[in-house]
Amino acid sequence: MSHRHLEQLLACTAEVQSEYGSDPPPPAPSFPQALECFCQAASEVGKEEFLDRLIRAEDGEAASSPRLQYYNKVLRLLDVVGLPELVIQLATAAITEAGDDWKGQATLRTCIFKHHLDLGHNSQAYEALTQIPDSSRQLDCLRQLVVVLCERSQLQDLVEFPYVNLHNEVVGIIESRARAVDLTTHNYYELLYAFHIHRHNFRKAGTVMFEYGTRLGREVRTLRGLEKQGSCYLAALNCLRLIRPEYAWIVQPATGAVYDRPGTSPKRSHDGECTATPAARQVEILELADLEKECSLARIRLVLARHDPAAVAVAGSSSAEEMVTLLVQAGLFDTALSLCQTFRLPLTPVFEGLTFKCIRLQLGGENAQAEAWAWLAANQLSSVVTTKESSATDEAWRLLSAYLERYQVQNNLHHRCVINKLLSHGVPLPNWLINSYKKVDAAELLRLYLKYDLLEEAVDLVSEYVDAVLGKGHQYFGIEFPLSATAPMVWLPYSSIDQLLQALGENSANSHNLALSQKILDKLDNYQQKVDKATRDLLFRLNL
Repeated sequence: MSHRHLEQLLACTAEVQSEYGSDPPPPAPSFPQALECFCQAASEVGKEEFLDRLIRAEDGEAASSPRLQYYNKVLRLLDVVGLPELVIQLATAAITEAGDDWKGQATLRTCIFKHHLDLGHNSQAYEALTQIPDSSRQLDCLRQLVVVLCERSQLQDLVEFPYVNLHNEVVGIIESRARAVDLTTHNYYELLYAFHIHRHNFRKAGTVMFEYGTRLGREVRTLRGLEKQGSCYLAALNCLRLIRPEYAWIVQPATGAVYDRPGTSPKRSHDGECTATPAARQVEILELADLEKECSLARIRLVLARHDPAAVAVAGSSSAEEMVTLLVQAGLFDTALSLCQTFRLPLTPVFEGLTFKCIRLQLGGENAQAEAWAWLAANQLSSVVTTKESSATDEAWRLLSAYLERYQVQNNLHHRCVINKLLSHGVPLPNWLINSYKKVDAAELLRLYLKYDLLEEAVDLVSEYVDAVLGKGHQYFGIEFPLSATAPMVWLPYSSIDQLLQALGENSANSHNLALSQKILDKLDNYQQKVDKATRDLLFRLNL
């Protein structure tokens, strides 16, 4: 081919460029022939003065061979005109010319990758990417492949490519984008989850979904966000269930841990000095049981949000302890107790919260009564009574009584916290609560009376307690065998009784206190006489 023909060919190319600009020209049968002419002209590089002048006009390519510079010149022209198919064909032909020039090879294969990707040839683009010898360019192209296929929603191709020797890189790219973009507009976490599931890496898949759910709770404070969080935790749980038990765990950053992202600049102090990097990263191991708890917590967050829409803004990232407080405020006591048992939390806040609601109902008006039926209905009261004879206050007390009976502990902590709450607000104890606590710990009830200076109630309790020890009404105090020569030993809380007598004697001018004090002393005298008689009977039996 003469240089005159080549000049005409280049002129035609320039004319097409000026006529159509950046828009692709219409198909014409002359373009394949033009490509063939360009390829034939490559053999004349170094012989034709025009071609040498064309190459010298380019800057920055002195390191490449003249023929490779020629190919790059023509490729740019075809690219500007908008003929990607011809660019791919010519770049493929030029690869053999690059030989051992790895920079030239990288440029040509990057060009092939770019135009295959633009044309939607995903498999060919991936194949070209794997052959790029420059790791930096290859990583850039891989990042571009991920972004473009995500934008086109061609996720199946993205997941199913084998990524030989590029697995960690593609995971890193998707992870960094997942953590950097807004969860409401892009969802790279589900892509990463599918990527790991496709490769049967269930632990990594579970880790991804757990991180996704955690971020949803912090950043997407809507009912839909809470629903999605529950689904994420359930997916993470199912992933761990597919793993052998000894490997069913994931790692997550511990609370307060600081992680440096790859590629970020070092942290510096106010004077510009680099701060010390922590020697070890804090991590937390989550096992199957931990994820089951998180699933339960996510479900309870959703229950609260549906019951009280105002709680949506804070429920998503609340801990189990914080959720107990929110549930108590909303009146969801059954749910709060279930959460406490799941996470092995003390039940005291639930009992205190219900007691306070009972106090408000007892002291409140009709509006408080009407509002109470809503949260009472959310708790599973046995045989709920909604007749006119039963008020919301009665039902609240009945719910509290049922909880005290159902959740008994050895040290009677729940009874004690309820009584403390009532007495600290100056509310008299209901008879059912007094009778219930007398049966389990009358001595502690006496101490609580003394703590809140309820002297008359304390005197009545001591009087009844002494009678019970002597056999009168002993079943109401949980005393199986009253005082006798053949029964096990019984006792009285003498220290508390002494404190009561001292408190009554502090105001000697108060005749009522003196009468109460004398009542106790008479009871104690009678008790001592019975003790002496029982002791003599016991000694007599032992001497027989």
